[in-house]
Amino acid sequence: MRDSLALHHALFRRQRAQIARVVDGQTDAFRSYEARYRRRTASYRRVLPLSDVHQRVRASDVVYVGDYHTLPLAQQTYVELAEHALTTGRRVVLALECIEGRHQSSLDAWNAGRLSERSLLARLGASTDGTGFGPGNSLRALLSFARRHRLEVIGIDRRAQGERSLALRDAYAAERIARAARAEDRPQVLVLVGQYHIAPCHLPAQVERALGDDTRRGLVVYQNAEGVWWRLARDGSMGSAEAVELADDTVCLLNASPVVCQQSFLDYLEAEAGDTPLVDRGASERFREMAALIGRLAGVPVGRALESVEVTTVADGDVLARIQRRGRFTAAELSQLRRHILSRESSYIPRARTAYLASLSLNHAAEEAAHFVRHCAVGPAMEAPRTASEAFYARCMEEALGFFGSRLVNPRRTCLGLAEWAKRFGETRGLDRQISAFVLAHKAAEMEAPEEAVKLLPLRKDRLFHGVSHALGYLLGDQLYRAFDEGHLAKADIRALFRDPFVDARAAYFTWAERLRN
Repeated sequence: MRDSLALHHALFRRQRAQIARVVDGQTDAFRSYEARYRRRTASYRRVLPLSDVHQRVRASDVVYVGDYHTLPLAQQTYVELAEHALTTGRRVVLALECIEGRHQSSLDAWNAGRLSERSLLARLGASTDGTGFGPGNSLRALLSFARRHRLEVIGIDRRAQGERSLALRDAYAAERIARAARAEDRPQVLVLVGQYHIAPCHLPAQVERALGDDTRRGLVVYQNAEGVWWRLARDGSMGSAEAVELADDTVCLLNASPVVCQQSFLDYLEAEAGDTPLVDRGASERFREMAALIGRLAGVPVGRALESVEVTTVADGDVLARIQRRGRFTAAELSQLRRHILSRESSYIPRARTAYLASLSLNHAAEEAAHFVRHCAVGPAMEAPRTASEAFYARCMEEALGFFGSRLVNPRRTCLGLAEWAKRFGETRGLDRQISAFVLAHKAAEMEAPEEAVKLLPLRKDRLFHGVSHALGYLLGDQLYRAFDEGHLAKADIRALFRDPFVDARAAYFTWAERLRN
């Protein structure tokens, strides 16, 4: 347990640093705002049964539910709480931060049936096709719930910038929440807003001021607060606790780890064309569906193997232990696996018959499903001992088949072309620039002097080795798919490629590179 927790925490720290690099605008005011939230959620008083939380929700007038915008489970939990609120018979109002108050007239028109959902979503700037990553899909689900139960929906956010932006947004939201709560029939208002906002000294305090003498009973419901989650994990209570009470009578629901919450945001940032998110609890089933599809085209029977393959995700805290139980690994190999998990890259581990999905990306899951099919086709040959240069080209070929398989599932998927790699070489530094240089040099040598290309392999540095072979493999896999899709490659060619043990991986790579170039 201690090793699993250490790995989980290391991954959390890495992802937090990655998110910090892409999130701008952290003013002094924001840092103070965040610090107040973290102090409030650093620990917990006692574990609660979920039924206790539901009882408190039903007894409250204004319920503040913390949202992690890119985590669908956060919005699903809000809907579940709203369903419990409806059992009281009181009128329920949904107050949503994901909708700006300036769109209220459009919301009202939609509620009255004068505006279609598609038109409303277009005005809100949300996705209208129900696909992809991000908050758009959850908004559709929230609107559908409101329509089904004929609930009033109010937008509570506004645009604001600068040092006072958070205070201005809280004040604006508070006025709109207070106005709804003051109605003569005394409705129950369920607020869904970013987690930092619901610390009692933030939005709830503003609502109290806006209500004045009209007192209303409030309840703060956090979701997956980091401080609480890590404290429970250290106490050994993480697996059993569904909810806890904090020192100021607020509560916190526990349905996803901080790592999973982070990953949902990173998946949103990194989503590729045509990619869609897997639901974590359905990841294993979708993996098996995709493996069966790819197996049929590759002519590889996978039915029996699908019964024994294990699919793990970032949500599984004991990933490394589970992999270790299913295969014999040396200490050095386990250390390498740990580094791979921390790199946030999905992988298929043949010896353990385990697919590790570092994200809930359909594209990446399909890629690992193709690697699984490949393992079913060639067995131990997939892990055969090789010289360094042969191992490099074997990985290129495996990556090519993985990318090809992912494009069978999502034909819209793309990869970086040579023009993009040239651009990266000019615009990036460090490892990214080095990978770009090797990719460009190797592709140039492939056409002019293949024997010279072998001299350009980065064999002594793991990160370069993996980065360059990954990129070259994707480029080849993309060419494979295009040739197959355009009818230049027959199904028999693909089936033979999936069954090729790559005894001479270098020859296989250059043969296919030349064939697809002509």
